[in-house]
Amino acid sequence: MKRFWLIFAQTVTVALGLYMVVAALRPEWLGRQVTQVQVGTGQRSVPVLQAGPAPVPGSYREAAGRAMPAVVNVLTSKALRNSHPMLKDPFFKRFFGDRPPEEQLASLGSGVIVSADGYILTNYHVVEAADEIEVGLADGRKEAATIVGTDPETDLAVIRIKARNLPVMVMGQVEQARVGDVVLAIGNPFGVGQTVTMGIISALGRNNLHINHFENFIQTDAAINFGNSGGALVDSNGNLLGINSAIYSQTGGSVGIGFAIPVSTARMVLEQIIQHGQVVRGWIGIESQDITPELADSFGLGRQSGAIIAGVVRGGPADKAGMRPGDILLKVEGKPVANTSDMLNLIAQLQPGGKARMTVMRKNRESVLDVTVGRRPRQVE
Repeated sequence: MKRFWLIFAQTVTVALGLYMVVAALRPEWLGRQVTQVQVGTGQRSVPVLQAGPAPVPGSYREAAGRAMPAVVNVLTSKALRNSHPMLKDPFFKRFFGDRPPEEQLASLGSGVIVSADGYILTNYHVVEAADEIEVGLADGRKEAATIVGTDPETDLAVIRIKARNLPVMVMGQVEQARVGDVVLAIGNPFGVGQTVTMGIISALGRNNLHINHFENFIQTDAAINFGNSGGALVDSNGNLLGINSAIYSQTGGSVGIGFAIPVSTARMVLEQIIQHGQVVRGWIGIESQDITPELADSFGLGRQSGAIIAGVVRGGPADKAGMRPGDILLKVEGKPVANTSDMLNLIAQLQPGGKARMTVMRKNRESVLDVTVGRRPRQVE
């Protein structure tokens, strides 16, 4: 046994010695990143290999580094005309004249650069009614921006700056996202400057929150505060998963319940606005409500999925196709309808002018109706 331990000790000593020699003379053989630097100047300079930064387990700095350059600060201002009654007094008119002074109302938000030629996604409520929009880039530049188009029903807007060759956020695959995935929220909270917070995806497909007309939110516990609106929610590789939009809070600060509009919705809105100047959605002219357990019992329904047709617009697409109040809409183009929110999203995706097959239940009997899809009226801003 003593001989065995002697051999073992000698082997370890030799191995450690070899490791020290290789680490000193050939560190790249050990897979360590090295950088050649010069020590001294002129003829006395000596090239020396310097180890680069080692990977940090649990760090998301690479993802943040890829995404941060494409997140911008959005500063908007609106002129407010002061209409105080005292300004009508002749004494005050001597100082201000007949034209009352104006005040500037400033607001902070964030945005995400989605094209190298200056298109930026942000929230509608960030730029709503703004007279002037200024964008602060991550490299310190400031650019004036103009509104390309807005979509109040999803709370999204597209603005543009004249700068070119900009850093662009890579759009991710939100369909592959799952509850528990790590995400980073990037924005400009309270105007303190670009900030990154970390959390996980808490839920997917959140709706019926009465925040927007069309809702399919990603819920996260990554801290989102005032000024983060319009910023990026990215995955652990730095790819865009959503546009941060709202928080649930009784204090105005983050309590770990934030909501982001999924990138799939943002991409659709972006393409529609660039192509048409606004978002074009399908519409069939119905009002609906969810099937609650109480309604299911009173109607004798054996299901709680679908949407009850509460009203039909006279002369509208659904009316012409034979849809009636009291019908239950079960499928749109073969896709099952879970609830009213699901129904709105499915119909909105239909192409106006085309025909869509819709399955309805009437008096416990299913039938298929061919509906010529209309164009959804634009919401008054």
